[in-house]
Amino acid sequence: MQQLLPDLWETDVEHPAPGLTTHAYLLVRREGNVLFYNSNQASAWPVVERLGGIAWQLLSHEDEVGPSLLTIRERFGAKLGIHEAEQEAVAAICPPDRLFNQREQLMTGIEVIPTPGHTPGSCCFLVTGHNGLGYLFTGDTLYRAKHGVWRAGMIDGHSDRTLLRQSLQTLQSLSPDVVISSAFTGDAGHQHLQGDDWQRLLTNALQTLG
Repeated sequence: MQQLLPDLWETDVEHPAPGLTTHAYLLVRREGNVLFYNSNQASAWPVVERLGGIAWQLLSHEDEVGPSLLTIRERFGAKLGIHEAEQEAVAAICPPDRLFNQREQLMTGIEVIPTPGHTPGSCCFLVTGHNGLGYLFTGDTLYRAKHGVWRAGMIDGHSDRTLLRQSLQTLQSLSPDVVISSAFTGDAGHQHLQGDDWQRLLTNALQTLG
């Protein structure tokens, strides 16, 4: 694992499919640490233990579901949250403790924003992090591609283009300082933003979505 920010750690890289890369991210907080997305990296767990374990694991969508959910629950006693539209995908492995169905404050400093389109229950998470910085976890709704270009997570035959466009338009009202995708195809899945970076990358993602 590596530390990205004073309160944010990134697990080692994983390759769930050819050309696709993922990380999970641990937010360290006094109220209980939160793991965003999912990881199969057993080497991360001793580090996570030293950092205080995992109180909650929040999934952005069903593609993050896997056997490690049960490992994380059994090892850390973590509670699991996912959108209700993805409940069937996760329930057989690890029954969720919290189902999302609307934009809401999940806990202090963490807001869930449903962003359907990539999958019916895709969600983003807006976090108030170190020194008030805004971290936006976008799942696969918006992902970082090659050369630092951000793209909409549109998969023909799988995603809903209209809903995804509406979700990206919803995200335009935000002003994150750091944006962090689940899967990515470039050199990293996160980016620190300045000035009008956020609006420019969203505009480009909407234009390429068609």
